[in-house]
Amino acid sequence: MKWTRAFQHLETLATACDEMRGLPLPVTQLWVFGQFLESPADLDSVHVALAVDLPEVPWLSAPAGASHWANATRMARNPFTPVWRSARAPIWNHFVVRPALVWDASEGVLSDALTAIRDEKADRARIAAPGTEELRARLDDELAISLAAMRSRVSAYSEKRWSPGKLEPVADDLHAVTSGYLDILDAR
Repeated sequence: MKWTRAFQHLETLATACDEMRGLPLPVTQLWVFGQFLESPADLDSVHVALAVDLPEVPWLSAPAGASHWANATRMARNPFTPVWRSARAPIWNHFVVRPALVWDASEGVLSDALTAIRDEKADRARIAAPGTEELRARLDDELAISLAAMRSRVSAYSEKRWSPGKLEPVADDLHAVTSGYLDILDAR
């Protein structure tokens, strides 16, 4: 996809975030990161991080209601690669590097940030990279959150394993938190 088209999708998503504040999933911020901010080259998708007002969101997992939110905002139909993050912790980690905030529930669409990105001056909108020790501490916190989530999902899977009904949602959730745990473990 052309970079200009990707930018249009991002603007549309930021506007949709602003319009969908009343949805049950409390999304509070939309951040963009990755190749999209590096250069105006063609790309497959735009990496975005969505902050939700929940105490913890294990890495690479999605909170309850995320798929409904993604459908309501049309994010699911457009070329986005989302990661869900807790608004109560730093948005960044080993994968979400120097993101730029483009929408905030209290301020709305951040047109200055979008203008900087459009004008190829994304560095003006990006946050600073953490130091080595700060990143390590963040990964340690995320690893603990992911391990607790993995243990919880294993228990839920064990309870559901031989019960009536579909196992896929429980298994998919277990797979997501396990993948996140292993990714953080590898990053450490």
